[in-house]
Amino acid sequence: MRRGPFRAGERVQLTDPKGRPTTLTLAAGKDFHTHKGSFAHDQLIGAPEGTVVTTTGGVEYLALRPLLADYVLSMPRGAAVIYPKDAAQIVTQADIYPGARVVEAGVGSGALTLSLLRAVGEGGSLLSIERREDFAEIARGNVETFFGGPHPAWELRTGDLQDVLPAALAGGTMAPGSVDRVVLDMLAPWECFEAVESALAPGGVLLAYLATTTQLSRFAEDAKNRGCWTEPVAWESMVRGWHLEGLSVRPDHRMVAHTGFLVTTRKMAPGVTAPIRRRRPAPGAYSEPVNDFETADLAADVGERAVSAKKVRRVLRGHEADRARRAEATDGETPAPPQPD
Repeated sequence: MRRGPFRAGERVQLTDPKGRPTTLTLAAGKDFHTHKGSFAHDQLIGAPEGTVVTTTGGVEYLALRPLLADYVLSMPRGAAVIYPKDAAQIVTQADIYPGARVVEAGVGSGALTLSLLRAVGEGGSLLSIERREDFAEIARGNVETFFGGPHPAWELRTGDLQDVLPAALAGGTMAPGSVDRVVLDMLAPWECFEAVESALAPGGVLLAYLATTTQLSRFAEDAKNRGCWTEPVAWESMVRGWHLEGLSVRPDHRMVAHTGFLVTTRKMAPGVTAPIRRRRPAPGAYSEPVNDFETADLAADVGERAVSAKKVRRVLRGHEADRARRAEATDGETPAPPQPD
């Protein structure tokens, strides 16, 4: 994250007196307009972070650089994003650490990618795999906008993980058994077990982000049946904010409840089968066949809506404009590498 005064070409988060945030990209000579007046971007360019600017209508705005969580919720998107509450759980529970070699599949708009890059740092590596070319370009634009340019630890490829990861292993990009962590955000992560098993080191963590209990059951049972994974652990997180005003301290009326399920498992040593956990099955737990649905039906089952081509084109045009503004602000100079927090 950058420090020092605001500069042209970077994003700034404005907060009005009612606590409503607005994000804009600073450009010399431009104005920010609201229904209650305007102010010039030049009032912020060169000013320190934490500045308050007042519109011509007398409304004050607090100006700060957006935090990662702020940026994720306001950035342009094609696919739905993984919320910060889940990204934080993924980084912690998958034990993503500085220098780790990580693979993620299902990049979407790049929300989780930002958290993973923050965690692995410049000394680690992140291979991100996305099936759709247009989503990959949206993710690339979001990542470059946040870090001020390409991140040195990041490689983005398009295609299916089942094809891209084995090709990377065969091509010498990475050695078999050299990956420390794998994170999957896709409709059918159980289809990737074979490829992930070849890449992941013994003891490495596999984490899947799943939308429905049906997917959760399928993933867990397939992992158990393969024998080379530890007992899967699943959970979800719910975040409830609190209203703070004098002695009026109470829970907010709204909360971010269920967004998705997280499940982790770890790779066993070669040739070692995971011990079967002894438990008494719940009544009806296996009354119907498990894994009896088609992957093609999953998009409808999880309520996934197709993203319109018009929206994707609009987001991509926005990223091109951001790149042009950054280039203009730096007079063609190479952007400085991302600075550690």
